[in-house]
Amino acid sequence: MLDVPASCTREDANAIRALAMDAVDRAKSGHPGMPMGMADVASVLFRSFLKFDAADPHWPNRDRFVLSAGHGSMLLYALGYLVGYPGLEIEDLKNFRQLGSKTAGHPEYGHAPGVETTTGPLGQGLATAVGMAIGERLANARFGDAIVDHFTYVIAGDGCLMEGISHEAIDLAGHLRLGKLVLLWDDNHISIDGPTSLATSTDQALRFEASGWHVQKIDGHDFSQIAAALRAAKEDPRPSMIACRTVIGYGAPNKQGKESVHGSPLGAEENALARKALGWEHPPFEMPQSILAGWRLAGSRGAPVRAAWIETLAASGKSQEFARFLEADVAEAIAAPLKALRETAAQEKPKLATRKSSENALGVINAATTATIGGSADLTHSVFTLTKGLGVVAPENFSGRYIHYGVREFEMAAAMNGLALYGGFIPYGGTFLVFSDYARGAIRLSALMGLRVIYVLTHDSIGLGEDGPTHQPVEHLASLRAMPNLNVFRPADAIETAECWELALNARSTPSVLSLSRQNLPTLERPVSENLSARGGYVLQEAEGARDVTLIATGSEVSMALEAAKLLAAKGKRAAVVSMPSFELFAAQDAAYRALVLGTAPRVGVEAAVRFGWDRWLGERSAFIGMTGFGASAPADALYAHFGITPEAVAKAALGVIGK
Repeated sequence: MLDVPASCTREDANAIRALAMDAVDRAKSGHPGMPMGMADVASVLFRSFLKFDAADPHWPNRDRFVLSAGHGSMLLYALGYLVGYPGLEIEDLKNFRQLGSKTAGHPEYGHAPGVETTTGPLGQGLATAVGMAIGERLANARFGDAIVDHFTYVIAGDGCLMEGISHEAIDLAGHLRLGKLVLLWDDNHISIDGPTSLATSTDQALRFEASGWHVQKIDGHDFSQIAAALRAAKEDPRPSMIACRTVIGYGAPNKQGKESVHGSPLGAEENALARKALGWEHPPFEMPQSILAGWRLAGSRGAPVRAAWIETLAASGKSQEFARFLEADVAEAIAAPLKALRETAAQEKPKLATRKSSENALGVINAATTATIGGSADLTHSVFTLTKGLGVVAPENFSGRYIHYGVREFEMAAAMNGLALYGGFIPYGGTFLVFSDYARGAIRLSALMGLRVIYVLTHDSIGLGEDGPTHQPVEHLASLRAMPNLNVFRPADAIETAECWELALNARSTPSVLSLSRQNLPTLERPVSENLSARGGYVLQEAEGARDVTLIATGSEVSMALEAAKLLAAKGKRAAVVSMPSFELFAAQDAAYRALVLGTAPRVGVEAAVRFGWDRWLGERSAFIGMTGFGASAPADALYAHFGITPEAVAKAALGVIGK
């Protein structure tokens, strides 16, 4: 940690302000207010406290910086250019918000160097940063201070702290005593509609203190106060919140302190006035060499620290282990144990709920690799996500691999994103499928960023029974299947469950949902020499002769389709049964394979959920047996009968589409 260097002047911070004003004006859209207001805070952080080497943005032991208030993205891009991140040039700033640009309107992971996570949906940056801070503690417990010892810094705005997820994140971070997490709150009292007093009276300092945080209040434009607060934050064992009282749009004489500067360009006239007020006499996008040189020096000051770390890692004897940890390639480690599990299931034919089959699969997975980090949203003993020997993560003890996230589905999902982004970990977390609604915003970011995050979503239909329609998902499968780059798996038995787990663990750039039953399901007769679920759908039972009908089902309804095929056979009708555990993987197969599986005969779809999304596979001559509304409170068997999801109903529908 260094003191604020003499070169950290208002002029250096004004470089950020000027670039933000110019880029937003050139794009004719954007948010100049926050970058202008937080330029002083960001300058002190990057020039004096943040441990990083601009030459290597992915150095594992760097401090992480998350811009939770992602609308202020030009703050991040200006900093990236000034410190000299490779591949981020002045032309990229000129191309702000344009098609194909690295500098998207909100920071997007993988686009520009220095963007640690996609932000923009307010509150999620903070929530994801909590996951990163957990990742640092988990990795530190494995490798020690010499190899893993760094901070996670977050800039959040008033909007971030209004979002409900902020409470989940703050509460969890305080409980786990994440002392290497520092939040810089842009306390400017302005939101889009006007002053924050329109909508909130919360004393944020008291809220954070109540959750176990170290809290300070400072003038966000006073360099000495900013530096002193950051020093104190780094020394305190609790997570820290620094309330930085700032002026939004600082320097724009007619717009600063007003909502009008939040999300609109200053315009040529106000831009010129701001330049005059700030004493910035340089043309748009022109950076004086003396100022740029100072920033580039700040960007390289971590180079000796990184070089020393590399030497330390090499001398530790753990360099290969650490490299394997970061790679988190588990394909080879899990292949044989899961194959053996499938073979055992095929021989013993257990009748198990797929949530229990998932627990069995996790048992062999967690024993085969230490990359997995489990957890649940206060439903551990219902979703079966804790396996023997995993160990529980607790305050001051991060040697375990299981996190009790509490009743915080949204934060669980966001924290898992943070763990995946941190590197080295494959996070999975469980809740009921119906509560995926609470987590959906973070699931969407998992998909958008292409993260290997696994959602264990149980009690996946009316089959959960007496808890009733509030807990019975009917539209959730369709909703999740509609999300791009998300694999939704609904396995039919113990064999498919093990297969789907293997697929999820090996999908390095796609998150996965495992939709699992509460009720017991029979093990189906099928070969286990290959992972048939990898095709998304396959012929589980072919008709004897030319097909009269094809029955397509998922999950708990596959065994029902097999029973219906028997009823049809008794009537002289030849039915093929297709199990389709993943619509997404089936859609990815070539047309010839899909045609072979689906056939040309009429089709009947069977799933204890709404029909939406099924017609792609059913075609015109078809029927669907499933839900048309919400469920009810009753035992599962009674519900299936009441809603007409039975083998007899499937057979009747099949006879109807056959038409003879």
